[in-house]
Amino acid sequence: MPKLNAARRLLPVGALIAAIGILISGCTLSSRLPDEKVVLTTFTVLADIASNVAGDRLRVESITKPGAEIHGYEPTPGDIRRASTASLVVDNGLNLEAWFGQFVDGLDVEHVVASEGIDPIDIASDAYAGKPNPHAWMSPVNVGIYVDNLVDAFSDLDPEGAEVFAANGASYKKQLQQVQTELVSALDHLPPNERALVTCEGAFSYLARDAGLTERYIWPVNAEQQATPQQVAAAIDFVRKNRVPAVFCESTVSDAAMQQVVGATDARFGGTLYVDSLSEADGPVPTYLDLIRHDARTIVTGLTGDNR
Repeated sequence: MPKLNAARRLLPVGALIAAIGILISGCTLSSRLPDEKVVLTTFTVLADIASNVAGDRLRVESITKPGAEIHGYEPTPGDIRRASTASLVVDNGLNLEAWFGQFVDGLDVEHVVASEGIDPIDIASDAYAGKPNPHAWMSPVNVGIYVDNLVDAFSDLDPEGAEVFAANGASYKKQLQQVQTELVSALDHLPPNERALVTCEGAFSYLARDAGLTERYIWPVNAEQQATPQQVAAAIDFVRKNRVPAVFCESTVSDAAMQQVVGATDARFGGTLYVDSLSEADGPVPTYLDLIRHDARTIVTGLTGDNR
């Protein structure tokens, strides 16, 4: 069970001055009731999961906006202000938010790590080899653990709402399990060599493991530099040897490297997958359940050729 803890180390002087200046200027977090408890999460996916647990008892907000790249995000003084007035800050953990440690230093705010208790999968290659893959939320099974952690944390924050949080969490976990069951069932008849998920980024280790798929990717973690010829060649070799029917790429990166794989093999481009961010409300994946259902459907259609 995750325990809330307050981060109390000192902020770097510049950030502290900026934060104090903004607070003194009279800016507030947002239009909120005086006794309203605000949960601030690091990115939109986590905010939506938390909102489903919180219901209307807590106000849940995200530091980053829809469509933002979470890995290299740089917090602003406004983000520090928002965190300083929140009741609870929630991060993913597993080194996803490299900026987070400095972000919460010196803020007397309760903090919980949503991924606590999951079984991490280490990144297998490049500079990140041996570090845990941070994309644990890409498995509905893992998100069930996130939900349990949030139920506990929210119950500590708002004991009177504990029964509501537990009921909301149980209902949400049933929907997660349905997605997982449908994904596994739809892929069940594929031959072993075609049970492969080839993507631009290695963001699907947990989904692949829990769906019985072999994962391959061009690069392990989103980076500024383009894919190397060696990375592209390795993906081409894997797809050819295994006669993989389709390959995929994520919405937050260019699919140019994966299109090279398509051009050099018999694989088709199976579609765009969503990972690090939700879309706007009128977009294709405005909630986490929309995101994971979209990805599951895209993967099944790409690998099986079944458009039903």
